[in-house]
Amino acid sequence: MRNIADVKFRVIWKIDDQKPEDYAFNISIRGTVKAVAESAMREIVGRSQIQKLLTAERKVIEPQSQELMQRVLDGYRAGVKIMQVQLLSVDPPASVISAFRDVTAAQQDRDRLKNEAEGYANKVVPEARGQAARILQEAEAYREQTVAESKGQASRFTQVYEQYKKAPQVTRERIYLETMERVFGAVDKVIIDKGAGQGVVPYLPLGEISKAGAPAGGAK
Repeated sequence: MRNIADVKFRVIWKIDDQKPEDYAFNISIRGTVKAVAESAMREIVGRSQIQKLLTAERKVIEPQSQELMQRVLDGYRAGVKIMQVQLLSVDPPASVISAFRDVTAAQQDRDRLKNEAEGYANKVVPEARGQAARILQEAEAYREQTVAESKGQASRFTQVYEQYKKAPQVTRERIYLETMERVFGAVDKVIIDKGAGQGVVPYLPLGEISKAGAPAGGAK
């Protein structure tokens, strides 16, 4: 598909020092150079995208068209050396210039949104990676702590078992007493001596026990 564009350019050329006879006798130089230049530029522009012609590819068109012009003129044995092709302006046709401006604005919006999205991703991804690394570190620390506690408990159990094998009765009594101490250590207790003898009435401080056991803010 060919593009339509208004292209203004300048061609700088000179007589080829190696072939002055071709310049003098073969063709009508000025008209030929102009026609070849216009034809080469039409071909280069026609196979390029119009959006790129207006922006990035302008610097590519100049050497491409220069090379094509030189190749055609050499085929004509024109005795001409193309020194430079200068693009002065590349514009879309006047009838569609407003549409091209809309396209250009849309492309700029697309590039802006893309840059914003990339900037957001560059911000969020490192934060997510940092959080993931922190969670992994916490999980590793928890694992090491749990394993260490489990090993400690297993070691204590092994030590108790070794003592139990040496003195089962003493070890059972010690375990029983330690267990009772842990269970009843923080509990209010009333101790009654059954060997106190007959006729002795045990004293139970029921009032203090009921006060201690009553929930805070209870009914009076």
